[in-house]
Amino acid sequence: MNRDEIVLAHKKHLFPAVFHLYDQPLVLTHARDQYVWDADGKQYLDFLGGIVTISVGHGNELVKARVEEQLNKLWHVSTLFANEPQAALAKRIAEVTPDGRLTKSFFTNSGTEANETAILAARCYTGASDIVALRHSYHGRSAMAMGLTGISTWKLGGMAPGIVHAHNAYCYRCPFGLTYPDCEVRCARDVEELIKTTTGGRVAGFIAEPIQGVGGYITPPKEYFGIVAEIVRRHGGVFISDEVQTGWGRTGGKWFGIEQWGVTPDIITGAKGLANGLPIGLTVARAEVADSIKGLTLSTFGGNPLSTTAAHAVIDYIEEQNLRVNTAEVGAHLRMRLLELQERHALIGDVRGMGLLQAVELVRDRKTKEPATAEAARVMDAARREGLLMGKGGMAGNVLRFAPPMNVSKADVDQFALALDASFAACAQEVGR
Repeated sequence: MNRDEIVLAHKKHLFPAVFHLYDQPLVLTHARDQYVWDADGKQYLDFLGGIVTISVGHGNELVKARVEEQLNKLWHVSTLFANEPQAALAKRIAEVTPDGRLTKSFFTNSGTEANETAILAARCYTGASDIVALRHSYHGRSAMAMGLTGISTWKLGGMAPGIVHAHNAYCYRCPFGLTYPDCEVRCARDVEELIKTTTGGRVAGFIAEPIQGVGGYITPPKEYFGIVAEIVRRHGGVFISDEVQTGWGRTGGKWFGIEQWGVTPDIITGAKGLANGLPIGLTVARAEVADSIKGLTLSTFGGNPLSTTAAHAVIDYIEEQNLRVNTAEVGAHLRMRLLELQERHALIGDVRGMGLLQAVELVRDRKTKEPATAEAARVMDAARREGLLMGKGGMAGNVLRFAPPMNVSKADVDQFALALDASFAACAQEVGR
């Protein structure tokens, strides 16, 4: 099929709700390391990484070799049978979880399923049902996960009982009109009022992304999660850290994003970058929480030998190549380049994120902070012409998101910055005409 035939087949045979970054879909055909190519042979620097999924580079040779070796042994057996790749991965994950407290894993196919499993475990362990989630959050596409999600455009009518939404720590647009640190982190302390007024007073748990992905890489201040964790646990609940985007060293230095706030959760969920593009979902919990799920369950494809082999290889590669340190160092360079762009382009109202999970929020006026939604789309289109791919998010679609593979270099960041600078300049020229 050529490019036009592929686009036509997409339009005729896929659900129209399938989201594309561009009005004219980009058809990708192959990839290697930090680059992808389209059906016309054009090369792009990939600073989206399959939505924070390509953690160690497209077509990583070590991961591929390990998967190919497993491919010649055993493809699939389901959770009805034990197999070495699944057991070995679960053991490896237990070794890297915070404080060594989370030791039992359940494998599925996606972050959505991982979060479903986490909510089930929280409710079984506590005997309570109410769940506290955050506004501006995203947790997946099942009815339960959309119920947890705090962005209307991604809920698609998906509602679930027993879920309340707390204020997130969106310092750039504080819901209380306050300024950090004089605010005394009121958004965190308000969780207690939320529990007392909108739940039965006892909750099953609290779920949060350490850095909100679809919300626009909203990054809380250092005190936020510690305050919330204490409140939630005092009201009977467990702390669930949704690490689908922030896990596996993505925030730099630590294996998991929540460790940057000095908080040890009771449950962690993961997916995306764990297997570098192969489908996987992970729910790992403290033993007593995992053991509270009584009766029988299974996952037909969860924990399959190929995905778990890939995931184990990814963790080994991150460790062997010291990518958590590289992510911190190259991420700091990326932040510096973004701050330089902010000085040159008035559209950039805020720069935020951590490690190789960075974003800029675009506004038409830095005083009013009016979202620059149309301008964000123009910058995206211009970047595409410049051979640069990136993501978009935020409630108003005015946040540009950057998440390259964790083994990119400072030279890659410099190439990215030149292309993004040119994209902003092109946008300004279009608006000026």
